[in-house]
Amino acid sequence: MRISEIGGEFALIRRITDKEFGDSAVIKGVGDDCAVIDHTKDRYLLVTTDMMVENDHFNLEWQSPFQVGMKLTEANVSDILAMGGTPKYAFVSLSLKKETEVDFVEALYRGLKTSAERHGVVILGGDTTHGSEYTLNMALLGEVDKSMLRLRSMAQPDDLICVTGTLGGSDAGLKLLRSGKPGSTSKHLEPRCRSENEARAIAEYAHAMIDVSDGLASEVSHICEESCLGAEVYYEKIPISESTIEAGRRLSIEPQDFALYGGEDFELVFTIPEANLGSLRKRFSDFTVVGKMLPEKQGIYLLKGKERLRMMRGYDHFA
Repeated sequence: MRISEIGGEFALIRRITDKEFGDSAVIKGVGDDCAVIDHTKDRYLLVTTDMMVENDHFNLEWQSPFQVGMKLTEANVSDILAMGGTPKYAFVSLSLKKETEVDFVEALYRGLKTSAERHGVVILGGDTTHGSEYTLNMALLGEVDKSMLRLRSMAQPDDLICVTGTLGGSDAGLKLLRSGKPGSTSKHLEPRCRSENEARAIAEYAHAMIDVSDGLASEVSHICEESCLGAEVYYEKIPISESTIEAGRRLSIEPQDFALYGGEDFELVFTIPEANLGSLRKRFSDFTVVGKMLPEKQGIYLLKGKERLRMMRGYDHFA
């Protein structure tokens, strides 16, 4: 039986992982952006890992080793920030082709370290081996104040669903590169996640939080599954940049579809009581209300004009 036949990546994860660990120090294992482990009286340890494979997550025809290194760090840091935490220590493992030049690895590490320095991350080591394609992995440790931890399971009925920045730019850039058409590709080639200060400001007022790795549709679905709630997303409210709208015109794709089903924007999706919106806007204002959490499991809907549609899932490696 193929992975696609059981429902794809997330069905596979549910099939092969345990949610009960028999260890009281494990606060959260599978099912969030990071594992959460009891660490000190006031803080939890956060652990995440992210892998990038050549010709899937990056393509050296249009992406430099420096850019690839930066992207790997940004993707991992984004997971820590989505938990309300502080990224700290990284370990990088590389599978390199036998013909790899030293200059390639040095440029890759310049990218890794440039992003790491931006976020206060220290790269402590890792592992290196060889293979037929480049495969890169980072494991990142962080910390979070116990009062600031934000899980996907913490959403409440009637919370507003918000997203930071604009969405869809990475997927639009990737499709432009693949098609050979001109347009803005920087969001795909050099994505930037949010800063710790921005994420902590959101965490102070929000209930649940997740980063945009696999598209808005997937991230809202994850929150709904973990919180046992439904949701509705307002299609016309999804924030899209002018360059992404222009990419949609050139590719004959509705720009909102880049945001819903693409991914790798590394923005933050969060749920927040309406009463907290004003207080958050005084601290951080670069976000948009795009939906609302519904009581119990009422389904996940996309409100598009006068239509109320069942929302599809976002990107899945095996679907």
